[in-house]
Amino acid sequence: MAYSGQCMVGGRVLTIETGKLAQQAESAVTVRYGDTVILATVCASSEPREGVDFVPLTVDYEERHYAVGKIPGSFIRREGRPSEEATLAARLTDRSLRPLFDKNFHNDIQIIVTVLSTDQENDPDILAVIGASAAVHISSIPFYGPVSAVRVGYIDDRLVVNPLLPQMSSSLIDIVVASTREAIVMVEAGAKEAPENIVLEAIRFGHEANQDILRLQEELRRAYGKPKVEVKAPEFAPELVAAVSSEFAPKITAAISHSDRVERDSALEEVKREAVEKLKEAFAEADILAVLGNETKKAVRTKILQERRHIDGRQPREIRPITCEVGVLPRTHGSGLFMRGLTQVLTITTLGSPRQEQLLDGLGLEETKRFMHHYNFPPFSTGEVRRLGSPGRREIGHGALAERALLPVIPSEEEFSYTIRLVSEVLSSNGSTSMASVCSSSLSLMDAGVPIKAPVAGIAMGLVTGDGSEYTILTDIEGMEDAYGDMDFKVAGTAEGITALQLDIKLLGISENIIAEAIRQAREAHFEILEKMRQTISASRPELSPYAPRMYRINIDPAKIGAVIGPGGKVIRSIIEETKVTSIDIESDGTVIIASPNREAALEAIARIESLTRDVEVGAIYTGKVTRISSFGAFVEILPGKEGLVRISELADHRVGKVEDVVKVGDEIMVKVVEIDNLGRINLSRRAVFSGLAQIRGARVVDSSTGASLETQRERRRISGRGQPSRDNRQRGRR
Repeated sequence: MAYSGQCMVGGRVLTIETGKLAQQAESAVTVRYGDTVILATVCASSEPREGVDFVPLTVDYEERHYAVGKIPGSFIRREGRPSEEATLAARLTDRSLRPLFDKNFHNDIQIIVTVLSTDQENDPDILAVIGASAAVHISSIPFYGPVSAVRVGYIDDRLVVNPLLPQMSSSLIDIVVASTREAIVMVEAGAKEAPENIVLEAIRFGHEANQDILRLQEELRRAYGKPKVEVKAPEFAPELVAAVSSEFAPKITAAISHSDRVERDSALEEVKREAVEKLKEAFAEADILAVLGNETKKAVRTKILQERRHIDGRQPREIRPITCEVGVLPRTHGSGLFMRGLTQVLTITTLGSPRQEQLLDGLGLEETKRFMHHYNFPPFSTGEVRRLGSPGRREIGHGALAERALLPVIPSEEEFSYTIRLVSEVLSSNGSTSMASVCSSSLSLMDAGVPIKAPVAGIAMGLVTGDGSEYTILTDIEGMEDAYGDMDFKVAGTAEGITALQLDIKLLGISENIIAEAIRQAREAHFEILEKMRQTISASRPELSPYAPRMYRINIDPAKIGAVIGPGGKVIRSIIEETKVTSIDIESDGTVIIASPNREAALEAIARIESLTRDVEVGAIYTGKVTRISSFGAFVEILPGKEGLVRISELADHRVGKVEDVVKVGDEIMVKVVEIDNLGRINLSRRAVFSGLAQIRGARVVDSSTGASLETQRERRRISGRGQPSRDNRQRGRR
């Protein structure tokens, strides 16, 4: 039996349908918004996974290029590993739904979202959250949903729900709000230094917009939902719980009282070893560790709530000691080291030419990306041993968050004609390495001389809730507070406003008031961190690293692009080879960017390009090369690809019997443009140059090889004699 329901969202119809596609899945729905359609399916294993104490949830987001009428650009013309955008969409869905699963349901769950069609106006990542929630909600899997998500923009001074993708370029904010009927469960945001009040209003606006979609999902469950599976919380032997509580709880409390993280972890490990050694004959080791974990979580949360302090003794708003350093590495284009407590991140800036932009082969509007931030999290950063490999979802997600936080301050391509790549190496981790990478990246960019609009700081906010309305918000959480707390709220921004948010929770939702308080508290932290950074480097360096390539930008007539490129790229390749510049990139609007570590080489390339695109001027004097000779005159190339005729009568200020008596092929001579006829033919005169010697001081003389003006006495002397100039004079006349 098929079922379909609709509601209006942002002035457009959103449709959820089930019972038609993928009928062997546990549940499946399609969601349509405009011409964007996704299929969301969910399946679960029949038995719980052994030895896990978490919800084994996997979310996959499958992009299909046919959805946008493309054939994949890979060699095999088939979709391969997920794109970065697909990975981020999967994480968005996972983070929105995960808090709402019953923590005691340990069966494997797999959600697959497949993009079937996209109009490139309505973003499928929002529909993925809605579709996944609807599929789980009507399934038999225990779920405290539904959940819905909308995107909120701020365009022309007003909030807009689900703006069309082309509109987002002019939006002050880009905020995804996921919520249930009662509370907010996830926020993901990028902003262009947005004020707090606009961000908070957008979150409220998004929460309200979700309500109609949530009602639609509830109608769907009433019509098509399956009975939910009942699960029970694990029960441990009362004797084990009592033994741990009486003998080891005080030791756990003492262990977590160490202000130093290393000492604290060492003390907790000693408690674990002692407990396992003493109780292993009567109880299973897994049960002992589980009860110890519960007791540790309880002790951490109680300490924070009762003492209103961090686990290491800091005040709730107090940030761990911060140190900053720039210029750490000698040969890189820029480097910045940021350390906050035991969290340490080194970011390296590399500058490249525009042709080194990242090519995007996805379903979105953008085809290239000139600013990239990559994040690496090696095992030694936490003292672990594990296999190295390609970046996982966490690394991709953290890198994208920092990239989003920094993007509003990156100069435009017109201001700074470089491709910019940042790589953040996490050297030590104890809480919020993603926000530390934002800080180290700002330092690195300024060290590299990238003219950023302002430095960006980031901080992670935590939350511990108690019974009733009791709660404590913590600034700058460390690892244990993240693990045992209720919230990880990352906030990044400049002194002017917010540039990025990412809210993840472990509760069924939190109120808007807590979010507002956390943002205000984070703002205080930003000012403190920015001041520490300013003491190290207050602004971008005025000069680039000597090891960075130099970029030179000029503009030419777009109609002349072909002349610069030449047949099969022959001309532009010859310029690169002969001038030894690194690269020359030409945009369709006539923008030309020359990359070269050598200024003189770049100027030579610019001169050649300008000569190729300069129009011949009547009355101007050019130094040209004789290309061919006929009985009636000589043809002279006065600018690259532009040739004129000097008739035999115009070759000298005396009678010439044969052209060869005066010039030969390869000679460089100075000529004046006397006419461009209605067919575009250029008529030249050498006689006019000779006869005009008295007035040459005021004439514009042009070198055909570079297009540069020649006003030196040497050039004037070169044409002062009669007849053909000597070889020595010709050589001296070359630039």
